[in-house]
Amino acid sequence: MTLLNKPLAHEAVEDSNTSNNIEFQTIINRRMHRRHILKGGTGLTAAAFFGALPLVGCSDDDDDSPSRLPSDDDQAAIPAQGNLKRPDTLKFTAVAHSTADTMSVAEGYQAEMILPLGTPLMSGIADWKDNREQSAESFEWRMGDNHDGMWFFGKKGNNYDAKASKNGLLVMNHEYVNSSELSPFGYHVISDNNAAPIYQNRRLASDVRREVNCHGVAVVEMTRRADGVSYEMVKDSKYNRRITSSTPAQLTGPVAGSDLVKTKFDPTGFQTRGINNNCGAGLSPWGTYLTTEENFLGVFARGQDAEQLSGGHNYGRERYGASENFPGWEYLWHTPYAKDEIIADEFARWDMTATGADATEDYRNGFNTFGYITEIDPFDRHSAPQKRTALGRFAHENCAYAPVESGKPVVFYMGDDARGEYIYKFVSKARWSNADIGGGLKAGDKYLNEGTLYVAVFHEDGRGEWRPLVHGQNGLDATNAEMPFAGQDEVLVFARAAADALGATKMDRPEWVSVSPMTGEVYVTLTNNKYRGEREDQPLSAANPRSYEARGKSRGNDNGHIIRWAEAGGDHAATRFEWDIYLFAAPSELAAENLSQLNKNNDLSSPDGLYFDPRGVLWIQTDDGAYTDTSSCMLLAALPGQVNDGATITTSAGQQTRVGMTASDDNIKRFFVGPEGCEVTGITMTPDFKTLFINIQHPGNTWGAVAGGSTPRSATVMITREDGDVILAESFT
Repeated sequence: MTLLNKPLAHEAVEDSNTSNNIEFQTIINRRMHRRHILKGGTGLTAAAFFGALPLVGCSDDDDDSPSRLPSDDDQAAIPAQGNLKRPDTLKFTAVAHSTADTMSVAEGYQAEMILPLGTPLMSGIADWKDNREQSAESFEWRMGDNHDGMWFFGKKGNNYDAKASKNGLLVMNHEYVNSSELSPFGYHVISDNNAAPIYQNRRLASDVRREVNCHGVAVVEMTRRADGVSYEMVKDSKYNRRITSSTPAQLTGPVAGSDLVKTKFDPTGFQTRGINNNCGAGLSPWGTYLTTEENFLGVFARGQDAEQLSGGHNYGRERYGASENFPGWEYLWHTPYAKDEIIADEFARWDMTATGADATEDYRNGFNTFGYITEIDPFDRHSAPQKRTALGRFAHENCAYAPVESGKPVVFYMGDDARGEYIYKFVSKARWSNADIGGGLKAGDKYLNEGTLYVAVFHEDGRGEWRPLVHGQNGLDATNAEMPFAGQDEVLVFARAAADALGATKMDRPEWVSVSPMTGEVYVTLTNNKYRGEREDQPLSAANPRSYEARGKSRGNDNGHIIRWAEAGGDHAATRFEWDIYLFAAPSELAAENLSQLNKNNDLSSPDGLYFDPRGVLWIQTDDGAYTDTSSCMLLAALPGQVNDGATITTSAGQQTRVGMTASDDNIKRFFVGPEGCEVTGITMTPDFKTLFINIQHPGNTWGAVAGGSTPRSATVMITREDGDVILAESFT
């Protein structure tokens, strides 16, 4: 995500694709006739789809579409079954634009801040104070910083129950720590001009440790209050825990044990320390949490070492933004002074410079152990995070799976959030069985360690294809001139370079992915790209068709769009698809760029977070810097149609493409606006639809500060209806 208060060097990671992939410049043809989306047409109701989002807590192993209605103890809290079908129109009153330092939500709803940065998860840890007194070690048991992707895991007894709402585990990411102007910890930097370039600015060990512990994931047990809709934390729960950038994690899949991930810490290449820069999140069909590692580049530094690297590994590093003499961003985690060897090793692991005789004597490969989809079982507090390397290494934004069907592969979709990067999908080798529901990390071993990773090519005529990242195919071998691939481990570790070689389509920062429960179509937010149409390596394409000047900005795609596709024959394992652009984001005042005809009730900029709830309502979140003089970042509710429900158009830049049906107050509307300076991100809903959780990152002013304090804090927002009914009840009646 573009984080408004991240160090400016964050820009570097979004600009590392200078490859010259083939762009398909043919004139767009009239689309093929409207196709059936799934074998059964579009008549899937939300009730029929509940078993696929997720399929946990179901008792009949032979039922491919088991009910996901709430448990018996929740039945009184849900609408009648006939009302579970997606509404035809949105009937709530849209929230107005706002730049206030408070949050606003639709009339009839209430929004409460919970679990802000620094909240203790256990007794014996002091409450947050508006200063630096909180020790680094205490953050192993506090909420971390910049809350992001999350999921609510219903709990009954000691087990996961996808139908339960009274009690559950709220699992969420902590993506990064705020930069110096907002950091509650400060960035005390010591200058040393006599040191090597990447060590000329050094930081205190205690500050670095504190920040390391502020990254990662939090697992928090929540229980319903007496009002029957809101929640509070169960302090001292045995499930409460933090997984940080120091927590040991296992490498699994084709890269595990590879020479590319062997380090001084683990010369065997099966383990690393930490998960980092965890952005969006996903859920597995068997009921585990899938966290993502996005902007991991920022915590690493690299000195001068190109001559020590073999093959195309230097190019492989640079393809991820890690050029020689790269000091990292402002984290500087590699820099603390230390005389003790053990302490020095604690920080040296963030320096990827090759200094030893081989990789087992330094941390040149530490960088290669980050950038993966990582699986966590929130109900097994003793389990280690599993980095699933078969799904590729890049700046993962989130991970969404397609509806599962017995006897067919499990399919996951992912985006690489950087300018000009790609969209991927993973198709498991194993075939789905409902017997694996509740199987924890063992099920993950079965479905996530073997399979085929694909990258997307969007053709100009509205069709597309998936190309496999498989060693020995399509030039992914040792004969590749720019990046010789010695094996599948290299293809996956350097997935970006492999996708370059396959001619993947450069996209405008692919972020969150979500799959419609109504049509099975896949949606991806393309947040923005200031270089689109302005640089030779970022040319216009039908899938990324806008480049314009607006609101004082230089040419490019400042406002972003949402693309979608339907897989051939409704088969998510297919290698062909048909696509269009569901929605062009734009301020409503920009007539030439407002191609979806948004108005003041639903205009937006830089779509980012994306979530289909089980009823088929699409929730869209923004992470914006181009429209914030008019409105802070927001959450919108939408009712999309399907691919090819709009028209062929020509953008102001002269590029033809296809846009979905026109927006209106009936099918998209602003539901929530966050406080000034924030990003609205992370979203999950309880199984009874009565509580919606979202996250607020890097708020401005004093939002989230303790009473009398001045430091703003990231936090979770809990949204409920004032009358205790389900979210959007007014649209389902």
